Amino acid sequence: MIKNYLLSGLMISLFAISSCNNPQNHQTAQGPMPFPVQSAERNDVTVYNQYAANIEGEQNIQIRPKVDGFVDKIYIDEGSQVKKGQLLFKLSAETLNQQANAARANMGVAKAQVVAAQVEVDKVTPLVEKNIISPIQLKTANSKLNAAQAQLIAAEAQYQNAKENLAYTIIKSPVDGIVGSLPYKEGSLVGRSETQPLTTVSSINNVYAYFTLNEKQLLQFNRQLNGNSIASKIKELPEVELILADGVTYDHKGRIETINGMVNPRTGSISYRAIFPNPSNLLRSGISGKVKMSSTINDVILLPQKATYELQGKRFVYLVGKENKVQAKEVLVSASVDEKFIVQNGLNAGETFVIDGLIKLREGMLIQPMNQKHTPDGNAAFSKK
Repeated sequence: MIKNYLLSGLMISLFAISSCNNPQNHQTAQGPMPFPVQSAERNDVTVYNQYAANIEGEQNIQIRPKVDGFVDKIYIDEGSQVKKGQLLFKLSAETLNQQANAARANMGVAKAQVVAAQVEVDKVTPLVEKNIISPIQLKTANSKLNAAQAQLIAAEAQYQNAKENLAYTIIKSPVDGIVGSLPYKEGSLVGRSETQPLTTVSSINNVYAYFTLNEKQLLQFNRQLNGNSIASKIKELPEVELILADGVTYDHKGRIETINGMVNPRTGSISYRAIFPNPSNLLRSGISGKVKMSSTINDVILLPQKATYELQGKRFVYLVGKENKVQAKEVLVSASVDEKFIVQNGLNAGETFVIDGLIKLREGMLIQPMNQKHTPDGNAAFSKK
């Protein structure tokens, strides 16, 4: 009998302990737990996208020989900064010198023939006028004079061509810029048929950044800007930034200059070109970076990332419903901005959601909503709803 009383007392004690440890009973005893909440609002938001870019000088000019010859002298080195008209290379010119001398001699002979033909015409003309000789002889003399003059013109052209070829052995820089690689050394045979240039001079006072957008991004871009033409849309574009390979933002901002008129059918992308000033010559042709471009998305709902949780590849938020009970709801999000998601679907303006402490929530749980407010010092404060 005493044993049965002891057993009954033990069961009652265990039930009492279990009841005290039940969260539902604890919540009933002390009231709903407080959670910070916020109401969804529609606003305009500025997002920043980054696109891989290739950097090239404003001018990348390949220096090629116009005549065949041996590299006689190289006056610059790789990476040298040169001015327009500065001497770069000198090619051997023995053969071209001989050709120029021969052309000059031929021109002298042609001039002498013109003089002789003119003398003949001057001698025959008065004799014909006095009917001493036949007019046919004058026509013959004039024909010889015309032929001699034509030969002189041809000889002068050959001489000018030889002089130009000789001048081509002196190679100068066509622009201010930076010298690229020098694949040929002194003594190398070069010519017009070589596939590789002598060097490349890059004008880098300004540099171009080439990047691409896909078709979807292009459509979003076109919808956001006013204007019927590409030129009018480009004028409305904000300045862009350049993120260098080391992650540092370049000091000078650039602007988009051109947009390719056709979408590449193989990649489904379209090419953009932005220009950046380069006063310190920090940027060089061939380097890479990322163009950072801002765009404005109108009338969207921003959702703090910490106000969501992920389950089986889907993202959910806890909405506060009637009687302050929470209900999980799936939301579709797109881009993220400053630790917030841009909501595509699933959350409407005016709906209230829990901001933090989601790990403590359960479906249908009763809570005490605490509205978020901001104090004058910028800190967040909460008040009961």
